[in-house]
Formats: sequence, C-alpha cells, structure tokens
Amino acid sequence: MTTTLAQVATAFLCRQGLAASTLKSYELTLLSLLKLHGRLPIELVDRQLIKDYLESLGELRYTTHNRHQAIISALFNFAVESGYIQSNPASRLSLRKPDREKREHKTDETIRYLTPSQLDILYELLKKSNARIETIVRLLHRTGARIGELLSLELIQIFPEQRKFQVVGKGNKQRWCFYSEDAELALKNYIKYYRYPASTALFTAQHPTTKVVTPVSYEAVAADWREVIDQSQNLKGIRLHDLRHTFATERVGLMGIEELRALMGHENIQTTLRYQKVTSARAEIVAKSALENLTKSI
Repeated sequence: MTTTLAQVATAFLCRQGLAASTLKSYELTLLSLLKLHGRLPIELVDRQLIKDYLESLGELRYTTHNRHQAIISALFNFAVESGYIQSNPASRLSLRKPDREKREHKTDETIRYLTPSQLDILYELLKKSNARIETIVRLLHRTGARIGELLSLELIQIFPEQRKFQVVGKGNKQRWCFYSEDAELALKNYIKYYRYPASTALFTAQHPTTKVVTPVSYEAVAADWREVIDQSQNLKGIRLHDLRHTFATERVGLMGIEELRALMGHENIQTTLRYQKVTSARAEIVAKSALENLTKSI
C-alpha cells in the first residue's frame, strides 16, 4: 500500500510530547508543502522537488525560510526513522543567505532577551494584571521553560517544597525546572485564590457563559500578554519566548554550559553555546561604558 507525504506528515505531527506552540508552528509551515505535494507517494518526493519548493518561498525572510527548511528536513528525518524511505531528500541542502536587496543582514544578535530595565517595567505592569499571567511570566522567566511546556502542566506535577516541576520537552525528553522565591509567592497566590479547581491543569480558564472549566489555551495567555506589553513602548515586540532567552542569558557565566544545557532542555550543545555570544547591543553598551570611565580618569 502506497504511503503519501500527507500521511507521513500526519504521523509526524501526531507524535507525543510536542508542545502546543511547536505543533502549531509545524502545521503552519508544512501546510503549503502538503497542498502542493501531499498526495505524492513519499518515496517519489526527491531532492529536486524539495529544492524547487524551497526556491518558491522567495517572499520569506531568510531566517523564516531557513526555519521552514529545518522543519521540512525534520519531517523527512522522521520518515527515515519510521522506515518510510531510505534517505532524507532534504539532507545537507544549502541554507538561504541574506539578500542585501531586501536589506537582510546577518547579525550576532540572534537571541532576543529582556534588559534589566525592560524587566523592571514588565514586573511593574504585571502588578496591575491578572494573577494567572503574572504567575506564568514569572515561571517562564525564572525557569526557562517553554510556554507550551508550562501550559501542559497539571497541579500534581508541582513540587512546592523543592520549588520545582517536571516538563516534557522536545524529543519527548523529561527535565526538571526550578523556580525562585518570587515565582513561588506568585504561584501560591494564584493557586489559592484564582485557579479554577474543576480541572487537573495547573493553569485553568472558565467559559464566561457555560462556566465550563478547561486548561487555559495558548491564545488566551497570548492575549493577556499583549494586553500587558502594549502598555509600554519599551516592551514593543517582546515575545513570551523571549523570557526563556532572558533566563539563559542571565545564567551564562554563572554555571557550566552543560548545566545550562540541561536546564534549557537543548539536545544540541551548539544551541546552548549561542548564549555565550556577546550581542552587538551589549558589546556597544560595554564599550561605551569603558570609554566613559577611561575619559573620566584622564
């Protein structure tokens, strides 16, 4: 029986352990490929077809284009591992480079994180927001967890005495996340006064009409997040995921890279090593500060 590309993609997306945000990103990325070639038998999808498809995505920024390519390659890696095909047709394809005519440039500022002043603004605004989003933000910032990992937690998975919880990350791998005292206070307050107990989920929501209690959706949390950050120009464009980057950049140099890798749940050490890079913005601040100090001492 012939197995189509669409059937393999369905199996790829139905794997256990995928965070909701990751699943959504994969679905959106693969949708156009499946519309064009989903009915093809998987063994007929060759290297040239993948190259032609990727070249048709010329309207995408090179960073988005390369993310599409990485997800497509992951799909075919899954197909190989599952025995559908012998080799990955997307393996070792060259990544698209920045296009100067589109004003695309490489930069060492590949990781977006919040500065101390932005964190001060954020936490001031959170005092006026609802307890659920405040708790979520504090846990994301203090543990480095992904938002999908956090929203999939159940109440019984929290160990308050040790201030930790266990998540299932990418690749269906479990890891421990440890949170700070300020996150502990926010979490206790949320659970005691604001969490709806008619669900096993840690973060819950109640339908305003039916009063049915369910785990809170990513869309609801994202709406709460936008309501908070829209109050300040200094937070414009900041994403929930940037709290995870902030967690990592705050810990570079304070612990070994292997320990940070374990906390972040990175499969590849190269992903963790990105946080050791000094960004252009930070380098500029340090350079200007050093120059001012030298000038004053003359």
